[in-house]
Amino acid sequence: MQVSEGISRKGISVVAFWFMAILVVIADQATKVAVRHLMPVGSPPRPLIPGVIDLYRVENTGAAFSIGRGSTWLFVACAAVAFLVACYMVWHYELPFPLVLSLGCVAGGGVGNMIDRIATGSVTDFLATTFINFPVFNVADIFVTCGVAVSVVLYLRWEAEQALRRDADSKD
Repeated sequence: MQVSEGISRKGISVVAFWFMAILVVIADQATKVAVRHLMPVGSPPRPLIPGVIDLYRVENTGAAFSIGRGSTWLFVACAAVAFLVACYMVWHYELPFPLVLSLGCVAGGGVGNMIDRIATGSVTDFLATTFINFPVFNVADIFVTCGVAVSVVLYLRWEAEQALRRDADSKD
């Protein structure tokens, strides 16, 4: 199906996926560079949004909640697999545009943290909630977490719509 002369719907989806993933990587890496430049590891927290979020730099060799400390290459492999699965889905299926964008968020966040792990052996985390006891996180973590949640919901909805279409087609 052609959207306009020379540009397919799939082509637009692929470009949008890459655009979103690259934007997320840039946002993640830019914030990490700024934090690394401005805050030494272990320096006192600085309020970002008073009573909500502080800036507090830590270097995390594990995953969420510091699970799996020292398993850098396992996490790199997991991020690479997630990235490849997202690429495969966008390339091989005609997914709804919001699902393509959410997959781009997951892919970009995974790559952002993968860059840290490969370059330094740890991930720079710097956002610390003050209203709840929660692990310190970063921009990539936000995009991965929100992207996965949104992707699951959108994928299940899309899959249900596909099943309804198949049922309707089989009755014709």
